[in-house]
Amino acid sequence: MANTDENELNSQVEAVADKQRAIQSRQDRKDASSDKKEGKDQGKDQGKDQGKEESKEAVQTGGPEQPAPPLPSQHLVKPGIEASMELKPRFMAELYKGSGKLQGQAAIITGGDSGIGRAVAVLFAREGADVAIFYLNEHEDAEETKRCVEAEGQRCITVAGDVKDMAFCQEAVDRVVAEFGRLDVLVNNAAFQEHAESLLDLSEERFDETMRTNIYGYFHMAKAALPYLKRGAAIVNTGSVTGLQGSGKLLDYSATKGAIHAFTMSLASNLLDQGIRVNAIAPGPVWTPLNPADQSPEKIAKFGQSTDMRRPAQPEELSPAYVFLASAACSSYITGIVLPVTGSVGG
Repeated sequence: MANTDENELNSQVEAVADKQRAIQSRQDRKDASSDKKEGKDQGKDQGKDQGKEESKEAVQTGGPEQPAPPLPSQHLVKPGIEASMELKPRFMAELYKGSGKLQGQAAIITGGDSGIGRAVAVLFAREGADVAIFYLNEHEDAEETKRCVEAEGQRCITVAGDVKDMAFCQEAVDRVVAEFGRLDVLVNNAAFQEHAESLLDLSEERFDETMRTNIYGYFHMAKAALPYLKRGAAIVNTGSVTGLQGSGKLLDYSATKGAIHAFTMSLASNLLDQGIRVNAIAPGPVWTPLNPADQSPEKIAKFGQSTDMRRPAQPEELSPAYVFLASAACSSYITGIVLPVTGSVGG
């Protein structure tokens, strides 16, 4: 890519990041005003049940003990840098042993620089795949993910850009296939999230940013990848428990996740006769930069506490599910499902 093109691309992704930070800043100011008002009434009626719930220990189900609330009271500036998190997400899945489930394959992961995307990149590499990670402008995180993929003995390409832009998606996918010589797995994972107390707080700008990143981005990537996908290939989309149950404070985000679930099932039917499987995973709360870059420090300290396990997942607790759905050795007879990994009974 010519230097002029690189400068133009850098300028574009920084403009997107600036827009997301502006949306965040406006919501932060509203939160500060609301918190001040609510603070006058707090303390006198906390309720006995809440005290009991907080006294319960988080559930651990084997393997390394995972962090539980209270978590660091930290608020990140969007899009959120994993390197800046006080409590680093766990993504290496050290107990997971690769067995060649994706040997010789090539995968693209959007939002692959950090969080779930980084954890998936590491396990895909451990299973023998070369990995390309697409991200917005989190260059430090992307370089760390690349280092981890290469440490597993596989090639890694990092590509910065905006998945809202169809031209970027097409050019980036073409570049990956030119370098790797093939494309077998697409993981759609990039997302934008910002809470709102009221529907009236959702501006057209914010609604468009969420919709175009979370659902248009998946559409663009699938369309760009499809000409290269052959029988046996897989698409895995990241949905959300909010797409299954809704969320009163994440109106636009939940709507996009519900759309992703429907898109997954519809695309699975559309591509079935071509032998290409399409599935989704619906995570509950996961300790990634996405959430500290959304919620207040006070709320993030209790993040995941409302699940039955009373803690958030770590990315390494999600990534094996992506391997399962990506690998024909594991899931050749599964397509069009939304797999809940939520930390609560029954999803």
